[in-house]
Amino acid sequence: QVQLVESGGGLVQAGGSLRLSCAASGRTFSSYAMGWFRQAPGKEREFVAALSFSGADTYYADSVKGRFTISRDNAKNTVYLQMNSLKPEDTAVYYCAADVTFIRLLPSSNAKPPYWGQGTQVTVSS
Repeated sequence: QVQLVESGGGLVQAGGSLRLSCAASGRTFSSYAMGWFRQAPGKEREFVAALSFSGADTYYADSVKGRFTISRDNAKNTVYLQMNSLKPEDTAVYYCAADVTFIRLLPSSNAKPPYWGQGTQVTVSS
């Protein structure tokens, strides 16, 4: 069982930066691949980024590639999403998710990760 708590959301102007954090409970955090997803008003939840349990493998949505960076600190049981050059279309509730299998976090997977946080709001003004 993994419990996830996101933080770091807020209001930022276009072109600005934010860093989201996702703190995980449990002693097996390092065994989980981690992902970030987002949901804008009136839209379905979409994939943003994923990171393998070791941190060696990453995958990004095309819409954020080159602007967002996912990373993890297994000693702190935390995964991060550094978001730079933010755009109004990045406005959404951002969720972190955990799964023992990296591939199941990817947009090509039909599986849904079993563990989710409650979300943190990111609003980018123009």
